[in-house]
Amino acid sequence: MVFETLRLQSAEASLAYHHQRPEGHARAILMISHGLAEHSRRYQRFAEAMAAGGYHVYVHDHRGHGETTAADAPLGRFARRDGIDRVINDIAAMHDFATTRDPGLPVILFGHSMGGLIALNAAAELPGRFAALAVWNSNFAVGLSGRVAQAILLAERMLKGSDVPSDMLPRLTFSAWGKSIPDHRTGFDWLSHDPDKVDAYIADPLCGFDASISLWLDVFALTFRGIEKGRLDILPKDMPIHLCGGGKDPATINGKAVLWLSKRLKSQGFSRISTQIYQDMRHETLNEIGAEAAIADFAHWCDEAIRTVRSERTLR
Repeated sequence: MVFETLRLQSAEASLAYHHQRPEGHARAILMISHGLAEHSRRYQRFAEAMAAGGYHVYVHDHRGHGETTAADAPLGRFARRDGIDRVINDIAAMHDFATTRDPGLPVILFGHSMGGLIALNAAAELPGRFAALAVWNSNFAVGLSGRVAQAILLAERMLKGSDVPSDMLPRLTFSAWGKSIPDHRTGFDWLSHDPDKVDAYIADPLCGFDASISLWLDVFALTFRGIEKGRLDILPKDMPIHLCGGGKDPATINGKAVLWLSKRLKSQGFSRISTQIYQDMRHETLNEIGAEAAIADFAHWCDEAIRTVRSERTLR
């Protein structure tokens, strides 16, 4: 099946996106926010599986990624300035486009890794637009090490500007995670146990590129502001939230960062948190060995979340 690239012209960018139509009666809309240094086309299998269950699926390339184009966002940069605001504006544009085409359907926002950082921030910035939220393989628990990373990036920006690749952050993240995998075959084995998926990532010219200093700064800003109490308080405390991670994922401290986020959300009063750690999986759950089971589990959670939302709408 062809995963055709379509275009949506937002105020600031030409968004490349893919839409998978549901089989049979449409139950809801699923929006997907992809991770750092990858793109939307990699989510075709996931989109097809969710569409088979009755979901309209929309996944677009973030600014500075994939086939999305914007005057101030070459590959590896959100924007010259206000990058986070522009990325969230793109989420809003995709949401409004999808709900205009199919009005009345609840919308679930799903984010993987950096996409999960964006998703949690977008849900707070765009209150009332999303019925449920899924944050997979994301690390909000960066703490002091995250502040040190920000200081390093600010020093690099002062020395060389913001629109060039960072020297230090790839060593502290992608490279370090790759070396942490025992008997690793490639530097990207931290993504998945499946060698075919790893090789496809390495061979893809739109994957694994060096992010700019400005993009790294935006990523850490998303990380810290996404869990601020004031922002979390904007979200409904009964919003269904699905958290997922891998027990062998160095990017989330082997799933500990996912459990940390679960605990933090519960401490803020969120009552519908579903947390799943797949103990033998690495970073890309959707591209891991056994991904089919994880997708089936997620589809079941979506079905339950939509049933809950619809029953509550009926009671109001």
